[in-house]
Amino acid sequence: MSKVILGLSGALTHDPSAALYIDDKLIAAAEEERFIRDKHAKNRLPLESARFCLEFAGIQPRDVDIVAFPFAAIGLDRPERWHFAKRYWYAPDRALMALVNGNRHYRRNVANVRETLAQLGIRWETVAFVPVEHHLAHASSAYHLSGFKGRTAILGIDGKGEYATTFFGYGENGEIHKIKEFYDPDSLGGLYGALTEYLGFEMLDGEFKVMGMAPYGDPRKYDFSRLARFENGELRVNTRLVNTVGWRRYKENGKGYYFSPKLIDWLGPKRQGDNADEPYIDYAACVQQLFEDLALQMIDYYLKDVLAETGQLCFAGGSALNVKLNQRIMALPYVKQLFVQPAASDAGTALGAASYAAHLAGIAVEPLHHVYLGPKYCTDQCIAACEAHPERPQWQRPADVCAATAQLLAEGNPVAWFQGRMEFGPRALGCRSILGCPSVAGVADRINAQIKYRERWRPFCPSLLDRIAPEVLQTDHPAPYMTFTFDVHPAWKDRIPEVVHEDGTSRAQVVEQATNPRYYALIEQLEKLTGNAVVLNTSLNRRGEPMVCSPEDALNMFYGSDLEYLVLEDILVTKAEKNG
Repeated sequence: MSKVILGLSGALTHDPSAALYIDDKLIAAAEEERFIRDKHAKNRLPLESARFCLEFAGIQPRDVDIVAFPFAAIGLDRPERWHFAKRYWYAPDRALMALVNGNRHYRRNVANVRETLAQLGIRWETVAFVPVEHHLAHASSAYHLSGFKGRTAILGIDGKGEYATTFFGYGENGEIHKIKEFYDPDSLGGLYGALTEYLGFEMLDGEFKVMGMAPYGDPRKYDFSRLARFENGELRVNTRLVNTVGWRRYKENGKGYYFSPKLIDWLGPKRQGDNADEPYIDYAACVQQLFEDLALQMIDYYLKDVLAETGQLCFAGGSALNVKLNQRIMALPYVKQLFVQPAASDAGTALGAASYAAHLAGIAVEPLHHVYLGPKYCTDQCIAACEAHPERPQWQRPADVCAATAQLLAEGNPVAWFQGRMEFGPRALGCRSILGCPSVAGVADRINAQIKYRERWRPFCPSLLDRIAPEVLQTDHPAPYMTFTFDVHPAWKDRIPEVVHEDGTSRAQVVEQATNPRYYALIEQLEKLTGNAVVLNTSLNRRGEPMVCSPEDALNMFYGSDLEYLVLEDILVTKAEKNG
């Protein structure tokens, strides 16, 4: 009998998602935001994503054996709740609540899971419910899906789970062993999030923007060491400045932030607007530098001995999406290979909870081969969406859709590219993408200003073929998921300037024919025209919106921007007014 395991996430009121295993095979995974068109789907349940997973797999509600969730009860005999209470002494209501009612969030989560299952038609009484500690779910999503053999170091850094913020451990023979955890408010992810808010972005969404802004600044201009320190194996964040609660929070227009008025007194007013200017670019550089330096100190302290054996490191948690940190980790002399679970944020904990529940059931899940795990649509469905759309788009079926698309790209046109199964995780990897030719000057600025409607200084990423990646990126380290930056070879910087960031790096996706043959074929066609087997790739969405899921979503985005060309499976769509 097959074992059907449904993982659900959304434990911390954002990024709900679902993932489905049948025995050791990952069949489907998707984020709720894509279906309900609400970025991060805050305070929502993973209902539509779970429904998709079941329907895609052909699973009836009665066939689900295990439901796993990335949040567990933490006993009063554990150090987490006592640490929280001690560190939040200045907010006695919160400190006391952690001691007397510290599992209230767990009980709320169980109620939400039961409600979700009821709406799906899954009876609570017929399934085994497996709560998995949040950071253990992150750890499992990295370790159990890495494919690494032998002893493997495991790192988890995010804002926080139940109480833990940081996880150090190792995996061996399928078992995960904890070495050390840090607890709220001592959180590197929380610190970075607080500075994200100060720099004018939204926490849990704008951290990428801070990372993109940092290369424009000078990290030597200011000393940010007062924000946090790592000494004698312990991380301590300065809660007089950041990671604040209650009366210590800075408030503006009725909203409280995760930093204090003392931070304003020190650094000046909170940043406003979209410009990347001084001193804020320097502040971004400083917090990025501090974040990297502290993370590397902690890795050296807790994981160096493990890494000395095999050099294998797995990393998950929202902070694992900080590609600049990942580049520095890969440069450590005792790290040979780094696996970052591509849906490393809380959306990926549905995957981690399910994989850990599989492990508990005696199932060794297969390594992650790709993240094309969402819905797919055939060409006929795309044509039907065009026929039903109120704008009555013009469409044609080119003899060779890859060749036709490559020609448009080589002529300097951005093209929306909608193919196959939607990606799981925050990165467009050639199925829900906006593409451009990276040798055409100005194409990145055009996409930012006229299509994505986002800050002009935001960088774009290259997708490049595996056979040229070692030359361009100066390494043969696997990079299928855009989770690392690399120093671009000097000879290539002038060839593909639109995908090289201010600091000479690129957050690259190395494309393999086996996992995405059509995208591979497109890049090959572009190479014939330009001499470069590289394409500019960014997610198919506008600022503040989730990545598109369906053909209808793609058409709505197409008509809500200055895009002129949209490829939906085998058809090329243009706007009627462009055809005369």
